[in-house]
Amino acid sequence: MSVTLTVQDKNTLRTAAYGAVSLLAAADAAGSPHKVATHGSIALASATGPVGYVLAEKSKIEKLNGKSVAEIADHVLPALTAAIDLLKKQDPAEADNFRSTVTVAIEAATRAHKGEPGPAMADMARKITGALDGEIA
Repeated sequence: MSVTLTVQDKNTLRTAAYGAVSLLAAADAAGSPHKVATHGSIALASATGPVGYVLAEKSKIEKLNGKSVAEIADHVLPALTAAIDLLKKQDPAEADNFRSTVTVAIEAATRAHKGEPGPAMADMARKITGALDGEIA
């Protein structure tokens, strides 16, 4: 199956994926948010297939610099659900690829810590996973 994405679709995918990493970094504001963002972004850069090409495009991602985690989440969590939905309609395997890519980025970002992630970061990871599953928090 072929995936045909509009400019808006591509923006939704990038907002969702990089926004998930941004949310995790924001949830770790007292720790090492730069390490979280770096590890998560490197994981996203290793994506393959149509999703990999979209995530590799250089473009401005809007609304990831909110004044609060809540403001960022208001844009990112629905984008995660929308990204999965739009990919499922065109190619369920590519939807699985996107979900896997974001899940790997979450794992990479949370492993930026020595030991386990704190409660705020663990809760944010659950919210991101829930949004991927269509359960927006």
